[in-house]
Amino acid sequence: MKLTRQSAADRQLIQRYGNGGFRVSNVDFTGAVIVTPERTVSWVVPSVADLTVADFAPLMNQSLDVCLLGCGKEMLPLKPELRAALKEAGISVDLMDTGAACRTYNVLMGEGRAVAAALIAI
Repeated sequence: MKLTRQSAADRQLIQRYGNGGFRVSNVDFTGAVIVTPERTVSWVVPSVADLTVADFAPLMNQSLDVCLLGCGKEMLPLKPELRAALKEAGISVDLMDTGAACRTYNVLMGEGRAVAAALIAI
């Protein structure tokens, strides 16, 4: 799906998702990614069910309002012990399908919020 650009050029904006990847600020990525307003990095992850705290290392030591976890085509539950460990590390995670996470990230980033999106490709 294609999304419309509506924010400053120096911010990472998700322009497109689907077909196994993403287009973020005019750069194509294959597979999963972590997007913050400052940068986008490839994210090698197992399934949502197998995520660990270590998978969120790129977000550690960042002051975030929220991390949006795009679970793929549908929202999946996060293990309670993982959610607790992330909360202890200062990361609040909201789970949703990947499309919703992309759209929500763009809105929150456009509002100037400290947001990250950890996105599993669809």
